[in-house]
Amino acid sequence: MQTRKFTQVDVFTAVPFKGNPVAVVLDGEGLSDAEMQTFANWTNLSETTFVLPASDPGADYRVRIFTPKAELPFAGHPTLGTAHAVIAAGLASPRNGRLVQQCAIGLVDLTVNETSLSFRLPRYSVTELTDPEARAWLGEGVSLVGQPQAVDVGPVWLVAQLVDVAALENLAHDPARLTRYYEATGMTGATLFAAEGAHLVVRSFAPGDGIPEDPVCGSGNAAVAAFRLLAGQIGSGDSYIASQGRQVGRDGYINVRIDCADVHVGGQCVTCVEGVVLL
Repeated sequence: MQTRKFTQVDVFTAVPFKGNPVAVVLDGEGLSDAEMQTFANWTNLSETTFVLPASDPGADYRVRIFTPKAELPFAGHPTLGTAHAVIAAGLASPRNGRLVQQCAIGLVDLTVNETSLSFRLPRYSVTELTDPEARAWLGEGVSLVGQPQAVDVGPVWLVAQLVDVAALENLAHDPARLTRYYEATGMTGATLFAAEGAHLVVRSFAPGDGIPEDPVCGSGNAAVAAFRLLAGQIGSGDSYIASQGRQVGRDGYINVRIDCADVHVGGQCVTCVEGVVLL
């Protein structure tokens, strides 16, 4: 074991102890996969990241992202929180307001300004789900707008639109049935949304990965934006704000912007813990 710099960042908020926390080990070099996974399980957060030197000359740093149970190729709030931590620690500096992160999905472009960060979604694809089990886990009497979709943004989210915010906030779904469905299909979990005028309310669930409800999910919101873009609900030049986390006491806000076919997701970050860990 050795002493390693560690920080915890709340993402999609400027208020400490709101938004979604990510644990960031700023010196992950030399750790094995098993050691990273064990530590991620111990933090018991939706994601824990480990910063490493970039192996791609186009990147400023490399990051590995773990849930309590598995490694992810990409995730949204860990991307923003890690970038915030890396900048604060002096491990990388934006050039002309830009950073490039290397992760398992490839290179991720980030935009940094005085108050927030955002990432450009590296890739996405959408597939309609016609299997009745794709909506059966929601319970009786839950009405959807259109069909659920499998949205691949690195993690694969089951995305569905509910008819109103009240139905989303009062959802009484079956986590075990959801887990069986997405484990059988190789998905990460489910992200649901409903419109409240121009504003969106979002909830994300991945109980099989030890995340009964993700407080504020960047990749889930990116998947919702891709769903809406391909459904014709939004288009190039549009932007909106989504809220997530009220049901778990974490009031987070996500900024979404569409530029041609590109999806940009961002928000504010605040450091809540700084110190060292023995790993």
